[in-house]
Amino acid sequence: MQEQRFDVPVTVKFGSPEQQKILRTAQDASDFLMNNWPGKRSPKHRAALQACHAVIDGGKPAMTARRAFMAAAREVDVVVTEKADV
Repeated sequence: MQEQRFDVPVTVKFGSPEQQKILRTAQDASDFLMNNWPGKRSPKHRAALQACHAVIDGGKPAMTARRAFMAAAREVDVVVTEKADV
């Protein structure tokens, strides 16, 4: 089984009033995509969700999910930082 943890966590913003959340794993990213996504469910959103599930299922490295998530997150402007203060 592949490690789900991202090498570099991602901080995202969501909700009203605006909140921030640190995503450290493919599961965190998948949960955000399913439950807190602020924009349309575009092809990039779908690709990110599929990549997260591929990591969770153990078929792909976490970097794959992180890259796909970042592409989708930039599309809807939810990225605060690409590196969390841990």
